[in-house]
Amino acid sequence: MAASGEELEDEEYEALAYQQLLKAALHYTVGRICEKEGGESGLQFSRRFIAALTETTFKQCESFATDLELFAKHAKRTQINCDDVQLLARKSSALAAHIDDMSKEIAKAHEADKANRKTKKAKKSKPAQESAAVVEIEDES
Repeated sequence: MAASGEELEDEEYEALAYQQLLKAALHYTVGRICEKEGGESGLQFSRRFIAALTETTFKQCESFATDLELFAKHAKRTQINCDDVQLLARKSSALAAHIDDMSKEIAKAHEADKANRKTKKAKKSKPAQESAAVVEIEDES
């Protein structure tokens, strides 16, 4: 029983370390964005503000992740898809429009990729059919 307790502590430690790593990366990114925007508008942001904004952003991301998970579960799916993200963004019309545009772009790219795969597959199978015909001709001789 002690081994499983130690394993649990190790898992908790790893999860906490990973969370801290994510927060550090987010803090860096938020700081860079604030620096860029502040430079353009002539504002300076304090370290406390950046830390608070980072924490708020992290909590919001956790909330989004939970909501997306629940939307997928409600639809009896194990994977989150575009519909879940669009449902999440429904309260912000600008964000919903942007996500809708991105979804259409992704769908268009996916269709183009599918068409490319079909043409490549057709090209590969055509020489195979020709070689089969050559084999049949040789066998008849």
